[in-house]
Amino acid sequence: MTLLSSRRAFLGSVAAAGLIGVSACNRKKKEEAQPAAAPVVDGPPEGSLEWAVAGAWRSPEEKARDKWRHPMETLRFFGLQPSMKVVEFWPGGGWYTDILAPYLARGRGQLYVAGFVEGEGADPAQVAVNNALKARLESDKKLYGKVEFTSFGLGSGPILEPPGTADMVLFMRYIHVWMAAGIAEKAFVDAFAALRPGGILGIEQHRLQSDEDQDPAAANGYVQEAFVRQLAEEAGFEFVESSDINANPLDTKDHPFGVETLPPTRRSSAPGDPPNLEFDHSKYDAIGESDRMTLKFRKPE
Repeated sequence: MTLLSSRRAFLGSVAAAGLIGVSACNRKKKEEAQPAAAPVVDGPPEGSLEWAVAGAWRSPEEKARDKWRHPMETLRFFGLQPSMKVVEFWPGGGWYTDILAPYLARGRGQLYVAGFVEGEGADPAQVAVNNALKARLESDKKLYGKVEFTSFGLGSGPILEPPGTADMVLFMRYIHVWMAAGIAEKAFVDAFAALRPGGILGIEQHRLQSDEDQDPAAANGYVQEAFVRQLAEEAGFEFVESSDINANPLDTKDHPFGVETLPPTRRSSAPGDPPNLEFDHSKYDAIGESDRMTLKFRKPE
């Protein structure tokens, strides 16, 4: 090979290498310009109501009751939004609290829990339920956010300071208990005071047949819808609408130990008596949880 041929071969190889390098560089830039693939999300988006209802922190026993309590449909019916200030009266063990607190925490809302009144004369069992819920919520503030604790009961003061600032108040299956304690009217008055004008009162309650007489103490746990509406309207609320989301036509409402004969309580004896181990639960388990009214009221503008 002549000197000239060798030089031409060398220059050709350099040019080819250059073209390969440019091509690789262009390909790298093109790849960098492509948007990154969206991460795979397992389940509903964090912060959504679906996410809160499906939450892994909710126990299997809690989730098993969703088919009876319809939490997502119920809260949507009430018009819950993630940035709201919400007051939950007497949350008990926190069945709804486990949904509300994470949802509102992600949405920069605020949950107030109006639990049992503590202090002298308080029911030790109620105090224990209060303290257990409070300890659980405070043990994981990353999940539940900063839940504020207040109280409702005989002799309790304003639910919120300042009053008139809540967007929503929830009464979830406790009106019959307040009737027995003589504080049902107070519950509606206190809720009205806590809400801002236009604020919503959402109610879920065991429903008595409309043609049956209302026991003032609601000993069997069932309350007439007309009576609940009367209590609300006397406190100043205006009725918005009702829903059969939580209706159960199988509930005959004539059970030996009232509504607590049904799941989830499954009572087999009168209060104060030991459980009757021979009691046949099958009939009542087949009915499922109680027939419930779901009502929405508004504090007038």
